[in-house]
Amino acid sequence: MCRLPAGSPLPASIGSGPDDKTVISVTWSPDELSIICPADRVPPGATTEAAWRCLRVVGPLDLALTGVLASLVSPLAAARVNIIAFSTYDTDYLLVPQVRLSEAVATLTAAGHRVAS
Repeated sequence: MCRLPAGSPLPASIGSGPDDKTVISVTWSPDELSIICPADRVPPGATTEAAWRCLRVVGPLDLALTGVLASLVSPLAAARVNIIAFSTYDTDYLLVPQVRLSEAVATLTAAGHRVAS
């Protein structure tokens, strides 16, 4: 995950998008350009937070569903596992620190979720 100044254009390192196994999320706001991408795609000069792992909720999810993200985030919060959540039209994603991945998976499994690699 990285941050660039507000008004920055989409960096060339992000290219035209991900391949079929990569997740990239780009968010422009009045304050910044945030990009969630693999470490090898982080643009030069970006402020970076590295060593996160991405968990994907199997989708597509009906947009009328409620509580999906809460059912994932609540047990992780109780276990004090920090996360970054983001969503697409079809599904939800959680980023967890790589050093806490095993703990996050165990916590989600104990909460009744099935976690597959």
